[in-house]
Amino acid sequence: MKEKIDIVISWVEKGDHDLGTAQVTFLYIPNFRDTIAFHCQQSVEKYLKAYLFFNDTVFKRSHNLSYLLSLVSQFDSVSDDLYDKAAELEDFSVEIRYPDSFIELSNEDINQALAIAREFRTHLLGKMGLDILYEDIVKE
Repeated sequence: MKEKIDIVISWVEKGDHDLGTAQVTFLYIPNFRDTIAFHCQQSVEKYLKAYLFFNDTVFKRSHNLSYLLSLVSQFDSVSDDLYDKAAELEDFSVEIRYPDSFIELSNEDINQALAIAREFRTHLLGKMGLDILYEDIVKE
């Protein structure tokens, strides 16, 4: 069981790295909105994969949050609100990282993406009964 929890924690920590990267980038290089949004999407992806692994659910390599939530819905209820929030981040996956893909994002959009990532983290860690410390990055 310890090995399983260690792997779950590793997924969460990787998600936290993405969330932290998004926060630091927004604080110091706020015009890198595509990068910030990408890391918000990535953090949610990793939190979902941690939850799936915790529940012994096999998943394929995918950046698709709707797909991951559909797997979660096979053993746990998923609200329409969570699907909607995941959909907000869906366009920020890998495709946003290439020059032929452009999405105009405002500060409000970025704040929403960060809030969604934090909400998924809190929600999924709560469901797993895990209390993994995360220190929000704030400008001093």
